[in-house]
Amino acid sequence: MIPPYQRIVAEITRRITAGELAPGDRVPSARQVAKEWEVALATATKALTTLRQNGLVETQPRVGTVVAADRPRPRAAAPERELTRERVVRAAIDIADAEGLAALSMRGIAARLGVAAMSPYRHVASKGDLVLMMADAVFSETSLPVHPPAHWRARVEVGVRALWELHRAHPWLAQLGPLTRPMLVPSLLAYSEWTLTGLSELGLDPTTTFDLNVLLYSHVLGLSVHLEREAQAEGATGLSTEQWMDGQARNLGRLAPAHPTFARIMSTFAETGYDLDLDALFELGLRSILDGLERRGPGTAMAVAVTSSREPGRWSGSRPSTAG
Repeated sequence: MIPPYQRIVAEITRRITAGELAPGDRVPSARQVAKEWEVALATATKALTTLRQNGLVETQPRVGTVVAADRPRPRAAAPERELTRERVVRAAIDIADAEGLAALSMRGIAARLGVAAMSPYRHVASKGDLVLMMADAVFSETSLPVHPPAHWRARVEVGVRALWELHRAHPWLAQLGPLTRPMLVPSLLAYSEWTLTGLSELGLDPTTTFDLNVLLYSHVLGLSVHLEREAQAEGATGLSTEQWMDGQARNLGRLAPAHPTFARIMSTFAETGYDLDLDALFELGLRSILDGLERRGPGTAMAVAVTSSREPGRWSGSRPSTAG
């Protein structure tokens, strides 16, 4: 009896060979394969891994699995390397980068590495522990300058932009938990130290300084969360952002007249167009926050709305954030 994953491999190979899937075309994701063939997610992942080993498909971050441009003849599988914690973590990062955090499973990681389903547990106690290791690994990818900029604003900009670029490369980072339940990983604390050192030059009280650190981090999270959601939405609907918006034109035309300012702005966009650019929004938000701080100047007292709700020695509804 042919194993289920081999039947999937054979069918997708046929589609590629027959030209139904051309180079660069997206291949069904592991979840889509699991649904179409009614198999476990680990089986679907093993099938895609086999196709990748055969050189028929390749993984592109934030795109998914696509038909390879150059398809060499199937190669014999390379001898299995020793399984290590680093290999498990890297395989998990690759899966999350390509298909999102929801597609991550220990069985899927095992299938990707070509090892027994329970093998990763020899190196990682649980999926929760694995996710923390993944976060620590990717936050360690971008090193901050050895010699920081002299001015507080330049230093803060360097740190916050580095965080944004990291979330752009790994959008699943924004899905790991709420701001009130921070990830206590060493490499993220390094970003906090960098930003807090710059903010400390403003001469503000500790609470305000830390609040600003959290605010800047939440600015990164608030935008980067939509990178992952858009990838999920496109995978589920098969529509790009532009295609989806085109389909909403009738609803927009029906709702806009009741809101004159919104309608006026939309009528302008009908001529000029509008591109919701997350990178541009990130820069606008960062500039607005830092411009406001710079106008106040070092040593100027700042009112913090939540201060009155805090009691000495207590966190008001949350623990301290390790925000970068």
